[in-house]
Amino acid sequence: MAWYDESVFYHIYPLGLSGAPALNEKGEITHRLREMECWIDHIREIGCNALYIGPLFESVGHGYETTDYKTLDRRLGDNEDLVHFVKTCHEKNVKVILDGVFNHTGRDFFAFQDLKANRETSRYRDWYCNVNFGGNNEYNDGFSYDNWGGYNLLVKLNQWNPEVKDYIYDVIRFWVSEFDIDGIRLDAADVLDFDFMKGMRHVANEIKPDFWLMGEVIHGEYNRWVNPEMLHSVTNYHLNKALWSGCNEHNFFEIAHTVKRLYDMGAGKYENLKLYNFADNHDVERIASKLQNKEHFSVVHILMYTLPGIPSIYYGSEFAIEGRKEHGSDASLRPCLNLNDYKDAITDNPATALIARLGKLRQESHILAYGEYRELLLTNRQYAFARIFEGQEVITAVNNDESEAVLHIPYQGGQTSFTGALTGNTYQAENGQIEVTLPSCGGDILL
Repeated sequence: MAWYDESVFYHIYPLGLSGAPALNEKGEITHRLREMECWIDHIREIGCNALYIGPLFESVGHGYETTDYKTLDRRLGDNEDLVHFVKTCHEKNVKVILDGVFNHTGRDFFAFQDLKANRETSRYRDWYCNVNFGGNNEYNDGFSYDNWGGYNLLVKLNQWNPEVKDYIYDVIRFWVSEFDIDGIRLDAADVLDFDFMKGMRHVANEIKPDFWLMGEVIHGEYNRWVNPEMLHSVTNYHLNKALWSGCNEHNFFEIAHTVKRLYDMGAGKYENLKLYNFADNHDVERIASKLQNKEHFSVVHILMYTLPGIPSIYYGSEFAIEGRKEHGSDASLRPCLNLNDYKDAITDNPATALIARLGKLRQESHILAYGEYRELLLTNRQYAFARIFEGQEVITAVNNDESEAVLHIPYQGGQTSFTGALTGNTYQAENGQIEVTLPSCGGDILL
């Protein structure tokens, strides 16, 4: 059992939240990270005990075109600000993981600048992939190179080069020794070299107990990345898609099938594949915008917090704010927010109240953190399952119909009475079933 097994994450995109300029003009340092420390108490208040924040380090624009891996982006502050921020998180029992952007660098990174200046004689020419001095690009460099996603702004590092590996591993050691972080979210892990990540796991095991490596993986068989040799977890995009489309289509079969597929990836054991669950993030549209029926917000989050996996809330989504990709830009997904505008949200905003209740419940229940999964009832519009740990059970029941529903949930366990964590209702197990009445577009969690 590690700290991340019992975590509920909060995810902050700091350049957006703080209202930093879109471009780094390399001017004066602005201490915006200090101003964001007020969010730490909010994180705790809604039941989160871990923070994924990033990108943080010096870059040109959105943060993923790194200029300097060892210096906080001047739009956010200086390294002392980050030291203080992490220390404050730890004092409030919040673990911190940072974005590790190790697949590519920005063009202002020292190695690429040397390559531009010295071309064929640069000692860093092999730090990047497929440098071709017979080619060119839109920057008129007089050479071409591999990039990420078709963007020459993001120059692909050669992860097979021992010097590159050692450099990145030293960066990770620096982040731990300097800032005392607890883990890393690996950007673009689905295109990182496996041996590179295996080496990273060795470093993680050496530098700090339970140092967590979580990778961004969009598609594929997750057990290729999540195993004792590489990463502890990856982003659960399979479940993310199923949650919103399963509700939009009134099709709980899609969600249940996805859970079964993930279980099969983990050889039928939850402990083999503990994934990072999310309803939205800085790259996808807000869940409140994706849902055709906004009342399904409750169903999505009840499921996300009680299905196998480690739940995460993206900043602002606990208030049910909306956000769509517009004109090819992610800017509206990464807005500047003032926490004072939401100071009464837990009492006045039903979405925030639900998230806080689910966060508290998740932290109080070892069953939801470690329990195996068993499907109990499944129709297009109703779904119930149990999480089972050390002989105890928690049962989740949800209804995506626009009308109230009465469920007769098959039950052969040893408990005779349950209390609804969200409704306060008492439920009895009688004659091999539990009768549960659920509101429209809602659910309950039976303890």
